[in-house]
Amino acid sequence: MAAKKNKKIDSVTADALDGVTHAFLGRAGGVSTGLYESLNVGLGTDDVRSDIDTNRRRALEAVAPKAKLVTLHQAHTPDAIIVTKAFPDDARPQADGMATDKPGLALGILTADCAPILLADREAGVIGAAHAGWKGAMTGIARSVVEKMEELGAQRKRIRAAIGPCIGRGSYEVDDDFRKRFEAIEGENEKFFRDGAPGHHHFDLEAYVASWLAYLEIGTVETLDLDTYTNEDRYFSYRRATHRDERDYGRQISLICL
Repeated sequence: MAAKKNKKIDSVTADALDGVTHAFLGRAGGVSTGLYESLNVGLGTDDVRSDIDTNRRRALEAVAPKAKLVTLHQAHTPDAIIVTKAFPDDARPQADGMATDKPGLALGILTADCAPILLADREAGVIGAAHAGWKGAMTGIARSVVEKMEELGAQRKRIRAAIGPCIGRGSYEVDDDFRKRFEAIEGENEKFFRDGAPGHHHFDLEAYVASWLAYLEIGTVETLDLDTYTNEDRYFSYRRATHRDERDYGRQISLICL
């Protein structure tokens, strides 16, 4: 992993995706204030809309200034689509993963604890991106986006993937029922949990998403090990905002472009 600062915007790139235009952006470098300070790109927040629009432009300019931004109406589903053009903000399709072979489209995934996944088959000229919260991860969003990439000519053994900043295991406390959901699907899923207080456990979302990608037998999977909850200066966090009883929270963006 190679961390870099792009003037005011904080971005992290992945070694696995070297040669492919991409970045996992943080919360710094925008114009929003208060709870949303400062690079909040979430259209679903109560932030000032003009500030959100400015932040989205700044994010795109920092990574792929000549590209058109494509984002989704994310809903914690296993659904992925093939993208051939950019959408108006009010016409974003509901899905949590996307793939394209069209140059000039910057695929953007918004997160605030969930795991962003960026993927590329450079030889085929195909990229993908996915939003993996626990529900989407459990129901197969990684598989869905890889399958969409294959429809465009990608081959699994050539696909490289990186999992960006997300909530770390030490910060992700869950109850018995949550753990039982995963173990009911596959007993070996117990390895993604560490016991906490009585009746509670710590879930490793990043490792679970990585295991899905490994199961799909793609070429390379890289994890960045950046906890959104504890890195308050760098990342927005839904769970941190919830624990503080804050009324809303911002979203950061991860981008990949041919």
